[in-house]
Amino acid sequence: MSRYSSVGRLVCCATGCLALIVLALAEPGHAQTPRIYGQGTAASGMGNAFSAQADDASAMHYNPAGMTQLGGVQLLTGSLFVGGATTHVSPTGQTTRGDRGGSVAWPPPTHFYLTANLKNIGLEKWTAGIGVTTPFGSLTEYQLTAPFRDSVVFNTLPMMDIKPTIAYKLNDQLSFGLGADIYTFSTLFGEGHLEIKRRSSATGADSEINGSGTGAGFNASMLYTPLRNAEGKPMANIGVVYRSQAVVPLSGQFIVNGAALADARANLVLPEIVTGAIALWPVRDQEREWKLELDVDHVRWKSFRSTTINLSTPNAAGTPALPLALNWRDTYNVMIGTEYKWLKLERMPGWEVAARAGYMHIQTQMPDQTFNAGIPSADQHVPSVGLGLLCKENGSFLGFKCGNLGLGSAKPKSIGLDLSYQLALYEDRNVAGQVSSLAAGTNAAINGTYRTTIHAGGVSLRFNF
Repeated sequence: MSRYSSVGRLVCCATGCLALIVLALAEPGHAQTPRIYGQGTAASGMGNAFSAQADDASAMHYNPAGMTQLGGVQLLTGSLFVGGATTHVSPTGQTTRGDRGGSVAWPPPTHFYLTANLKNIGLEKWTAGIGVTTPFGSLTEYQLTAPFRDSVVFNTLPMMDIKPTIAYKLNDQLSFGLGADIYTFSTLFGEGHLEIKRRSSATGADSEINGSGTGAGFNASMLYTPLRNAEGKPMANIGVVYRSQAVVPLSGQFIVNGAALADARANLVLPEIVTGAIALWPVRDQEREWKLELDVDHVRWKSFRSTTINLSTPNAAGTPALPLALNWRDTYNVMIGTEYKWLKLERMPGWEVAARAGYMHIQTQMPDQTFNAGIPSADQHVPSVGLGLLCKENGSFLGFKCGNLGLGSAKPKSIGLDLSYQLALYEDRNVAGQVSSLAAGTNAAINGTYRTTIHAGGVSLRFNF
């Protein structure tokens, strides 16, 4: 059988599998999530289409089953520096600007992963790891003169996810992953709690509702490799990842003009997420690698129907609760990415260089009737680019051998630097008919046109021991 015939069959097989995944995940719905895309810089550069490749330590987030592809001990850490602005134009022509709490959101969303193949303790088919990410959240701050200031002028959700994870390699074709998602808050990320601020247009009083807590969910995943090359490297991968719904009970305070008036409690529901992904390597030999990948996310934001903030003391209206209608719709997101990698360069012996690009298409999850100006939401187009540099043991950097960097026996076999840039172009969002607010009353001031552009620059360091 010719090489081209084999590749043709591979493409047909992969296309058929992708069609099945898409049909299984797709529902009529509209989707965008206030999820933070970019939990690994290499993946960010590929439009976050990485759940089928999953071959660095960020596999713990994108597809934990991919951890079985990692040898030894691997550490990856980095941050996503997010900037940009939202402009609101009211029906009367008043313009209000909101940003990410400054030119760049601070502290930035951060990720950390540590994985270890357990071969040295007799568990050759097992890999374990621990990670910390900031997978959900938003930070938006508006001018205090915003026409919708009665609803929100500041919104942030600096929540982190602690991820103890294991992966098992059944055979050369099939691996599985299983992990916990422990959602909590820490002062390492902002003030360590969810925070919503408002300003009364009638009295000028500033009010704040905040809360923090801990909840848990789980994730389960699979990585299937139907074809490998002569060196044993995958030529096609299929990945499926399931992340469960989680409920985080929040406890905090209702504050007016700096004085705590009541304790506040509410439940934050995080959605169930299913991801299907296919990666193909049209070229993969000892000198070059070229990958193409398509991922599909289905996020069940329908769990965000409504919530209630319960107060220990009745508010000014005499009620001990602040009902909040949401009625969000399910998310359906598409990610496409590619990576071209040079494994042997005459001018850079001992180095690998990767060029990356990608695109995400994300749709809005919020109806006009419950639109929240604190969470910019509109159909998005997100192109991205990235660069990866990996210095192996025999590679040199500023005259030093990369294999000699480190202390004592803690000298990595390779050191990597990844850079990425994502540009989120939001379509204009024309909101009309807004009827719900935090106080469950009519708030036509939220109506108008919202224009948002977000920039996100990522950087990660990785060490393979």
